[in-house]
Amino acid sequence: MSEVTVKIDNREVVVPAGATILEAAKKAGIMIPTLCAWTEMGHTPGACRVCVVEVDGMRNLVASCVYPVSEGMVIRTNTQRVRGARKMVVELLLSNHPAECNHCVRNGNCELQKVAEYTNVREVRFEYPTFSKDVIDRSSPSIVRDNRKCIHCHRCVTVCSSIQSVNVLSPAKRGPQVEVVPAFNLPIGQTNCINCGQCVMACPVGALYEKDDIDAVWAALQDPTKHVVVQEAPAIRANLGEEFGMPPGTLVTGKMIAALRRLGFDKVFDTNFTADLTIIEEGNELLKRVKEGGTLPMVTSCSPGWIKFCEHFYPDLLDHLSTCKSPQQMFGALAKTYYAQTAGIDPKDIVVVSIMPCTAKKYEASRPEMNSSGYRDVDYVLTTREVGRMIKEAGIDFVNLPDEAFDAPMGEYTGAGTIFGATGGVMEAALRTVYAVVTGQDLPSLDITPVRGLDGVKEATVTVGPLGDVKVAVAHGLANARKIMDLIRDKKADYAFIEIMACPGGCVAGGGSPIPTTNEIRTLRAGALYQDDGKVQAKRQSHENESVKRLYETFLKEPLGHKSHDLLHTHYVKRGTDVPHIDDEKCGCGCGGHH
Repeated sequence: MSEVTVKIDNREVVVPAGATILEAAKKAGIMIPTLCAWTEMGHTPGACRVCVVEVDGMRNLVASCVYPVSEGMVIRTNTQRVRGARKMVVELLLSNHPAECNHCVRNGNCELQKVAEYTNVREVRFEYPTFSKDVIDRSSPSIVRDNRKCIHCHRCVTVCSSIQSVNVLSPAKRGPQVEVVPAFNLPIGQTNCINCGQCVMACPVGALYEKDDIDAVWAALQDPTKHVVVQEAPAIRANLGEEFGMPPGTLVTGKMIAALRRLGFDKVFDTNFTADLTIIEEGNELLKRVKEGGTLPMVTSCSPGWIKFCEHFYPDLLDHLSTCKSPQQMFGALAKTYYAQTAGIDPKDIVVVSIMPCTAKKYEASRPEMNSSGYRDVDYVLTTREVGRMIKEAGIDFVNLPDEAFDAPMGEYTGAGTIFGATGGVMEAALRTVYAVVTGQDLPSLDITPVRGLDGVKEATVTVGPLGDVKVAVAHGLANARKIMDLIRDKKADYAFIEIMACPGGCVAGGGSPIPTTNEIRTLRAGALYQDDGKVQAKRQSHENESVKRLYETFLKEPLGHKSHDLLHTHYVKRGTDVPHIDDEKCGCGCGGHH
């Protein structure tokens, strides 16, 4: 690759030809503020103009995030003209933004705040308009849209279209009336939105955020008639520490348990318990399909965003999905049956709270299918960010908490359950157990590294005794899922088993995770889960979980049995991609034409 030499603020730097000024400045150790640029996801629209710089020989300032360097270019990032232009842009953005910082969910972690600080904006010389809260869209069970705060960076549009290939959000209208909306300006809850929350992760401000269930959980905790139990997804122990300033990838399992007890939960259980259970059920389901000629390849069903995506865009392939509920929903069903029976508690008095790195889990818990216990399986779902706010609100010194252990009987887990939180983890855990069930022996190596990492689509082949070579695939991010599903639709997929996670990186980067989340942070969080699997947990295979064995002996009786079918398995809905008809005069896209 050819290189060019440029001068930035009197410093020479050598960069690849075609690099942007922003990239060159970063290499030179010079920070240029920006709001719309999101280079990791390939989003550099040059829209916000906060990153403008001077280039010798150019009459106008240029947007550094999109302007390519050339040999001998002289760039100035800190002139009076540049500083004045940036400050003006930020003032204009602030003047069209509700002054609600003190009670905004992104207060203290808002990129617009940070840019205002960087550009030394201390007052806004323009009059603020009146903002009505009536425009806030709360129609989704997972995500709230507050277009009053949108700064038109279009990062949410890019992640929804390019990374997730769902295409719910797009710009509409023109000029000062431009806004980012779903098709026909529908409420987002009436669209094909899969509730993954990646738009929330992309948003630099508080225009998109998770629906908050904190007050409802506080009310349950303070109700003396309720027995409130909590479960935490594998990824929470790898990302909750970031909410308290701890480095990404810090494993905080014991502190997490201690904090939840101090919040007042009656029992602190773990979703990893039912992750191990999922492997037993799903592994046996796969073997049954292989032996009896069932629909193959079988695809995992742990990710609710992925499930809804499949219901909308691949309804003809729903038979390929495992019928297993996700670990979250298995836990809820068992908490109100098995645990209620074991503890002698009326299930109507049990409240199940989930701590998830995922906004789609809020949607999943609300699905009408998820009530096989006779009650709603999971009552409330909190994201990592929400439980972080609760811990702070309670005045708990998280960083200095002593480590504590989970409660029985739904707190034991293996390393296989832990790695569910990283892309490839469900596949790796399943192969460990399927191999053992078929051959009666452990895999020569329990580390199946080909399915690990951030490659969009990963493949592996494992020889499993009399089954021979079993070819598997892993995809994360739904644009990558499309590649796999299109192969299945075209009957070109030669896999036996496929894992799909909606979010890039898997659950460690779900839509409810700490912000920011970058590929480096994804890798660190996943590394923490692999550390828990390989170095902390004595048992690394789901079928070794003694509490799960006891569950089958005393309650479920057998995998895929009658009770397991009733409580742990579900069905899916053919939704299709049709958008409800809207009369032309009600269309909010601003096209002025007919649909």
